Amino acid sequence: MKTMLFLILVGSFSFQGYAQSEFSTKSKAVPDKKMEIKKINPPKEIEPKVTPPAVVKQPDPFEINPEELFKDRNLYKEPKDSVGIFYRRNQYLGSFKTKTITSSIRFRDAAFVDGDKIKIYLNDKVVQPEVRLDGTFKELKIDLVPGINKIDFEALNEGSASPNTAQFEVYDDKGTAITNQPWNVGTGYKATIVLVRE
Repeated sequence: MKTMLFLILVGSFSFQGYAQSEFSTKSKAVPDKKMEIKKINPPKEIEPKVTPPAVVKQPDPFEINPEELFKDRNLYKEPKDSVGIFYRRNQYLGSFKTKTITSSIRFRDAAFVDGDKIKIYLNDKVVQPEVRLDGTFKELKIDLVPGINKIDFEALNEGSASPNTAQFEVYDDKGTAITNQPWNVGTGYKATIVLVRE
């Protein structure tokens, strides 16, 4: 009897081992042909922000700051603020670079010829102690040193009509104009131009 029971059990297990896999309870879903297939876009690459290095501008050794220039009370008279009087101060006429060795400066009275007189300095040394301004241009030739050449026009008076008014022109050694400007300064004040010889 025990043998029979053993054979029945072994037989039932063996039939179950040969059962077909199609009858298993697990099933696979058949995809619908009309179903839209979603395309997944890959994530966008985020480029890192690259900040370019700051450009370090080297200071120009020949750059002139007029406020600093006119602070020297041994060379420049202190400005006086008066209502309606704008010419009681020094006037900066600019800085200009040139490759020329010599320069010509022409100047004249820009308004009514009223007896204006000036003194001319080159790098704080007097080159013309007294020049009377006329209606026609007078010329002064100067040799430029390498670097800064500071030219000051000091008003010795204001003539019969204030202020001391003049027009000046600066040319290089080939006759090319560098600048052309007027000045309006009171007695004792200076109009200053800087020529930088490169």
